[in-house]
Amino acid sequence: MSSSTQEQFLTLHEFVSAARFKLPDSAWAYIMGGTETETTVRQNRKALDSLALRPRVLNDVSAIDCSSTVFGNFSRLPVFLCPVGGLEVLDPKGALAVATAADNFGIPMLLSSVSDWTPEALLEQTENLNLVFQLYARKDAAGVDHLVERCSALNLPAFCVTVDSAIYSRRERDIAGRYVKPWRAKGEGDFAHFQASLNWKDIERIRNNFSNQLVLKGISTAEDALLAIEHGVDTIYVSNHGGRQLDHSIGSTSALVEIVEAVDRRATVLVDGGFSRGTDIAKAIALGADAVGLGRLMCYALAAAGADGIERMLSLLELEYRTALGLLGVKNGAQLNPSYVRSVDALHHESALHSAFPLLENID
Repeated sequence: MSSSTQEQFLTLHEFVSAARFKLPDSAWAYIMGGTETETTVRQNRKALDSLALRPRVLNDVSAIDCSSTVFGNFSRLPVFLCPVGGLEVLDPKGALAVATAADNFGIPMLLSSVSDWTPEALLEQTENLNLVFQLYARKDAAGVDHLVERCSALNLPAFCVTVDSAIYSRRERDIAGRYVKPWRAKGEGDFAHFQASLNWKDIERIRNNFSNQLVLKGISTAEDALLAIEHGVDTIYVSNHGGRQLDHSIGSTSALVEIVEAVDRRATVLVDGGFSRGTDIAKAIALGADAVGLGRLMCYALAAAGADGIERMLSLLELEYRTALGLLGVKNGAQLNPSYVRSVDALHHESALHSAFPLLENID
């Protein structure tokens, strides 16, 4: 990471401002947008803003460890970079820039199956990348099985299947701006059919063909979390697609509570959806999440300053998380538990999506 990037970005909200300045309206709408009324987008932040932290004092916090284990490997923070397609509209290097930052900083990255980069190509460019492949079921069973076989050959620590995209949602910012994503411009073909027909039998088949961790992304209910465990899933990824699929859905952090209780440590639990601060991470870990996904925050940093931007964003997030742990009176995330959070009324902000960044001026 260059010294100029360190000097340019001293706070996390500065990445949002820089991204908005650099990006055309269409790309900005792609980052910001949700489906229809965008209520789910706002529910994600409201769920986080509706939790207050309960600090404990007079504990020795002179040595704080922010690290964790994610996808079976050491991670400098209990976070990972979410799978996002079309990253090239934010930075010409796209997924390579994300991979470079993840590798340099020491956290995992999920590679979207609609990326311009293959997992093989990314691993050739990075030395120690903790890489997980994320699948949209846009191929028939044979095509999916081939992807699973490739990931097995690479010995990827986990294979992630997105399960909340049976029907492609109406993302009105994109529609109103006449923005067509690169992979959709090629035509849907049978993609919609494959995604709509994905079912538990497919998960069973993938489970039987992949020996490492199987992750289901897009779980929002305890019922589906329990079904996933019954089908041999190792990791429950709590997500509503960043508010980009079902409108008026429950916020991810609210869903996390019932899912952690239902799972009862029989599977790893991941979560994403509006996480923007070190205190957000602390809340999720206290509620029982094993790691937190960064989506929009990653996109802001990528658009603002490429791989350097993401690495700088992560270093600032690490500083915030370390501060939160110390002021909560714990030495590491493992010492957190639900007693460290309490439900409160969320404060009202001018922009709910950016409630974590009150110094932003009218960016939406």
